[in-house]
Amino acid sequence: MKLRPFFSILFIFSSIINFSQNKIDLKADFDIENRKITISQTIQYKNTSKDILQSIYLNDWSNSYATKTTPLAIRFAEEYNNQFHLAKNEDRGYSVITSIRQNNQPLVFSQLKNQLDVVKVDLKTPLKPNETYTINLEYIVQIPKDKFTSYGISETGDLSLRYWYITPAVYNGKWQYYSNKNLDDLFVPKADLNLEISCPKGYTITSELNISNKTQSTKKQTVTLKGKNRIDSKLFLSKVSDFETIQTQGLSLISNIKNGELDVLDKVLITEKITKFLFNNFGKYPHEKLVLSNIDYNKDPIYGLNFLPSFIKLYPNHFQYELKLLKVALHNYLESTLLINPRKDQWLFDGIQIYYLINYVEAHYPNMKFLGSLADFWGVRSFHAANMSFNDKYIFAFMTMARTNRDQPLTMAKDSLLKFNASIANKYKAAVGLKYLDDFINDSILENTLKSFLEQTKLKQTSPKAFEAYIKTKTQKDIDWFFKDYINTRKKIDFKIKKVKKTEDSITLTIKNKRNNSMPISLYTLNNDSIISKSWIENVTKSKTITIPRNNGNKLVLNYEQIIPEQNLRDNWKSLKGFFFNNKPLQFRLFKDIEDPNYNQVFLMPLAEFNNIYDGITFGIKAYNTTLLRKQFNYKIQPRYALKSKSFTGAASASVTHYLQNSNLYSINYGIQGSYTSFAEDLFVRKIIPSLTFLFRNDNDFRSNKRQRLKLRYIDIHRDKDLNNITNADEPNYNIFNVNYLNSNDNLINFSKWSTDLQIAKTFSKVSFNYEYRKLFESNRQLNLRFYTGAFLSNRTDITSDYFSFALDRPTDYLFDYNYLGRSEATGIFSQQYITAEGGFKSKLKTPFANQWISTFNASTTLWKYILAYGDMGFVKNKFDNPKFVYDSGIRINLVTDYFEIYFPIYSNLGWEIGQPHYDQKIRFKFTVDPQSLLGLFRRRWY
Repeated sequence: MKLRPFFSILFIFSSIINFSQNKIDLKADFDIENRKITISQTIQYKNTSKDILQSIYLNDWSNSYATKTTPLAIRFAEEYNNQFHLAKNEDRGYSVITSIRQNNQPLVFSQLKNQLDVVKVDLKTPLKPNETYTINLEYIVQIPKDKFTSYGISETGDLSLRYWYITPAVYNGKWQYYSNKNLDDLFVPKADLNLEISCPKGYTITSELNISNKTQSTKKQTVTLKGKNRIDSKLFLSKVSDFETIQTQGLSLISNIKNGELDVLDKVLITEKITKFLFNNFGKYPHEKLVLSNIDYNKDPIYGLNFLPSFIKLYPNHFQYELKLLKVALHNYLESTLLINPRKDQWLFDGIQIYYLINYVEAHYPNMKFLGSLADFWGVRSFHAANMSFNDKYIFAFMTMARTNRDQPLTMAKDSLLKFNASIANKYKAAVGLKYLDDFINDSILENTLKSFLEQTKLKQTSPKAFEAYIKTKTQKDIDWFFKDYINTRKKIDFKIKKVKKTEDSITLTIKNKRNNSMPISLYTLNNDSIISKSWIENVTKSKTITIPRNNGNKLVLNYEQIIPEQNLRDNWKSLKGFFFNNKPLQFRLFKDIEDPNYNQVFLMPLAEFNNIYDGITFGIKAYNTTLLRKQFNYKIQPRYALKSKSFTGAASASVTHYLQNSNLYSINYGIQGSYTSFAEDLFVRKIIPSLTFLFRNDNDFRSNKRQRLKLRYIDIHRDKDLNNITNADEPNYNIFNVNYLNSNDNLINFSKWSTDLQIAKTFSKVSFNYEYRKLFESNRQLNLRFYTGAFLSNRTDITSDYFSFALDRPTDYLFDYNYLGRSEATGIFSQQYITAEGGFKSKLKTPFANQWISTFNASTTLWKYILAYGDMGFVKNKFDNPKFVYDSGIRINLVTDYFEIYFPIYSNLGWEIGQPHYDQKIRFKFTVDPQSLLGLFRRRWY
């Protein structure tokens, strides 16, 4: 055991590779009017590995904008950002390398297949260990617009640049190169930089590098920037610079982060406060200047603050500015000094940054609430959310992903993470994990270890493995659980107190670990709300029975201070006063709140809705148990009164969801729902639907939009009978067993979805198949294809009724699945509502139904921007009739695909519809008023 610290420290320093003697000399001539940079560059790079290199790799991230098929373009498409794909070619940038030479001899070089921003260069002679290669490059960079990644040229001609020149890739036994994916995570070795920048006069140059020389001519200025041991490549050229410099403690802090109109003295005091905090925790910054840009903040904001309109002031101006400045300062300080692989080892960087952000707020603003001044506002202070401290948001944000089975391991590469995980959840999980580890080790060991680790590895390549080895030399406690389970897996934390036996002097209790992990849990003994004792219980594999002193305690609580990111806190306590004290009281709250584990909460929400024209506006109340964090069991009861039908309507549901880890089958949901609502004038329908749903995804790739769903339902329908209503079948009440399988791959560029459906009822059985495909071409032309076919396996329904028949243009929706506002309307605006289902036709033809089989094909393609031409054709077959060929065509206005669309019929079996009477009644509309559907437009960018 005595040799362990020695070997651990030896491991750290053996993993630190000092990339010295690397140099980049560059001359860049900026032609801003034409958005062009002409660059002449020399790279000197030392092979510090033990391998002989036959070729080298260069990062050319300026070329990541070159086409619509680069990894950067694909990344935008995956996140439903169509700005890059729809942009003009001249708005995107690129680079053109004209020559790469070594000792005045041209070298063979090529861009990697599917990675145009990585260049492979074959050396003339192999590069041996500890030898240095020197190459000369000539190339041109076309600057992109800044609307894609925030870096580039603005509409006013200002330049904000990053990764704008070519850099060597890191080789540490393996080439560490990868493409730009708008993650700001280029892995480069430190180097001595010498940049000579020539640009038009009138531009102010801002950089972390030091200005060593500056000359001017009639129209141009030339500025020489130098710096040693640098990796930063940010450069700002502004006509009117908004950067301000504050000199403090030997460091020039240069920032243009918005400050809420603070006066100069306040900004100076805040800057000094932050600089002191940095130096105390990280040591002195090794460079003279630290640049903090508004781009830095906008790319990684203080989430919570950034969602509010600027006119809402929940926090004091100085607090908002202070945290903005601090977060960016922590990020940029670490980015320039903690040399880890930012794509593969980002958790350590993020964890340290947010850990110190948490510590700063704890030290300087311990009473700050997450809701700020709103927490004391009448009507808000009764919410449990009003008690949430500012730092509570970190566990809360991570739990939004953990509770929905969308969390990912911290060691996963950054480009494999969901956007929400990469931007928020994994950063917070890493920081909360360090707080968890800190509390477990105790005695300020973690803070001291972090400080010494950062100082010893400053400007030297290191890794999380080195940090793990280092911290293990600082404590005798077993902390393998942190690196094996917490960091490296998706294992959840969930403990429960089971059996409790008490005497006057002692308490014997059993703690159950509801998950498969080796993580420790804290146990508190309380007297009312006062902590009497705290202990850490380790190695609880399944359950563990322990005996502790009673010490006048009347309550036992696991994770009382909620430092541990535990999945479920509702079963963490036991009262020692008697059985009935263990029952949590019922608590009613107006509107949804965050979860309070001490109560069984029921939330009440007033409702005012418009669901159909028959009920009109309905008023009611919703009682439900769903908190802002997802639960396994959820219910809601919604009684409503409809003003138009003058009747009581409503709905109710209850469901249980089981999430499965490490499996393509990731969710199983079963439940029951029921409703009572109008389906026509003075006619009502009652539905009861028990269901079972299986959800599938690719467990190895959460970013993939490939999804499968298998849903089994039993639909019990009871309708009012009205012989005068055309939508009524002879039998108004019916039961249908329904099995539906859906397979989808929902992407911006290539969208595909297919499903098959089986329905079995007393009087019929039918099967159908639906396939949809959507392609967005590089020319920005969109092609939409859809095929639908369905057939009755048996059909003993009334031959005169088409209530259960396949529909060509407007299904009767006897399962009541579609959001029809006027489902029984045959004329008027509500009869023109279009829902893409079954036949998918837009024109109302003379054969609108098929009681035997149907096959249709729907297509549309772009004419100009959001205007498309559509065409439909197919066959419908009814009993005792020959199959009929049907077709229609027209113009489609695609405002928001699948949400807001307008269809103008032109030609069909009816002839030239556009010239026929009452054409306005032929126009069809697709629209949704469902907030959950609209919210899906936002969710798909993050999840």
